[in-house]
Amino acid sequence: MSVLVASNISHGFGGRQILEDASFRLNKGEHVGLVGANGEGKTTFLNIITGNLMPDAGDISWCNHITTGYLDQRTTLEAGKTIREVLRDAFAHFYELEKEMLEAYDRMATADEDEMAKLMEDAADIQDILEHSGFYTIDAKIEEFANGLGLGDIGLDREVTDLSGGQRSKVLLTKLLLENPMILILDEPTNHLDENHIAWLTRFLQNYENAFILVSHDITFLNNVCNVIYHVEDSVLTRYTGNYDDFMRMYEIKKNQLEAAYKKQQKEIADLEDFIARNKARVATTNMAKSRQRKLDKMDIIELGREKPKPEFRFEYSRAPGKYVIEAENLVIGYDSPLTSPLTFHIERGQKLAIKGVNGLGKSTLLKTMLGIIPAFDGEVKLDYYAEPAYFEQEADASSNTALKEFWDEFPSLTNSEARRALAKCGLTNEHIESQVRVLSGGENAKFRMAKLMQKPMNLLVFDEPTNHLDPVAKDVLKEAIRDFKGTVILVCHEPEFYSDIVTDIWNIEDWTTKLI
Repeated sequence: MSVLVASNISHGFGGRQILEDASFRLNKGEHVGLVGANGEGKTTFLNIITGNLMPDAGDISWCNHITTGYLDQRTTLEAGKTIREVLRDAFAHFYELEKEMLEAYDRMATADEDEMAKLMEDAADIQDILEHSGFYTIDAKIEEFANGLGLGDIGLDREVTDLSGGQRSKVLLTKLLLENPMILILDEPTNHLDENHIAWLTRFLQNYENAFILVSHDITFLNNVCNVIYHVEDSVLTRYTGNYDDFMRMYEIKKNQLEAAYKKQQKEIADLEDFIARNKARVATTNMAKSRQRKLDKMDIIELGREKPKPEFRFEYSRAPGKYVIEAENLVIGYDSPLTSPLTFHIERGQKLAIKGVNGLGKSTLLKTMLGIIPAFDGEVKLDYYAEPAYFEQEADASSNTALKEFWDEFPSLTNSEARRALAKCGLTNEHIESQVRVLSGGENAKFRMAKLMQKPMNLLVFDEPTNHLDPVAKDVLKEAIRDFKGTVILVCHEPEFYSDIVTDIWNIEDWTTKLI
């Protein structure tokens, strides 16, 4: 049984066709992964099926009485509420029922016999609904889900206005899972989650009885939770049964078959055109030439997919710093309170270091403290005099300027063609370059910030979750660029498969934290 059918969907933006005659179906209980390169239209498709965007053509049909929950990359939270209050909003309809029941009890004090009987019946019905729905264990359920996704470490009584972008995303995801909709629609849910929380979400989705649609570039995660893959490429959606690895095997077979058929047809076309050219002017063979021409005219021409702009990341090494790029003596990081015990360490020239650990323990704070962006809570940290750091932040404000204007404003010495070339090198098309930064997808925005990073002299590369939003091709290119960089690298990342074979050392911040984990 199909709970969602999207038929012949077409949609364009800014002169570019994003989806063309694309069709999709979601059957009851299916766990669907929606995959494709950055900018191919995955988020656009999700916005279309959820009604946030009207397609240029096509129909969307949901089955009756369906409930959906959508976590996208730009969902916001209501200011002034605590995390706990936001999570309780997932059960707002039950709290309304409880309020109605309590009001019924209050009215019983002055009710006559007939009204009393009606109020007693209504209250009993509501009580039955609340008991069977688990209403009286809601707080325990909130604690379970919140701890599973790392919100317990932040504190459920903390106001959401004080949270980082990553923490807000966790709150939204937790609330959505608590709502338990019939259809989950998740856009990059593992961004901002560490390994433990990804493992919890993996188990949750594996046991999820209802259907979901998931956009992710985390291949391990997709393999573990999906049983159907939809691939969006060249404006078309193609369905594959199985997980991501199964899809890749079938995709490669299909691609090789298409290339073989294309080469065979191109040879046939060349032979036909050659025969026609040699024989159309001769009276004895002109009919044969016309016959070949008719065959050529009726031929369905095979077309290969357009070549994708592959990013090229390369970080130029500037000059050699001292032996120790960063030195710390009894360093304590934190804001209002310490996040770590005193740390004494040094990071050597050429060292490649990965920092891991559960969220909320101060990995980003450690990076900023080492770079001198924020002061140490206590102790001392020193950056080498000749160090030239380049810092890729986990989050960045998105402006309303076009990508080209913002890039040019930051690097005014570049010519127009040089600026465009630098952006194109990172896999951004003319359409991306001339779009406002705030409308770029997460992956396109990451590539744009990577392009800016590559313009700066550096001997120390510092990355905070650089793989968030990047598609598998871009991740592989970034991995090679980090491997080839001659300078020092400090990397915060939750994907061991990305960093394990390119770093020389791994630090676990859990070994230093003052928090209970």
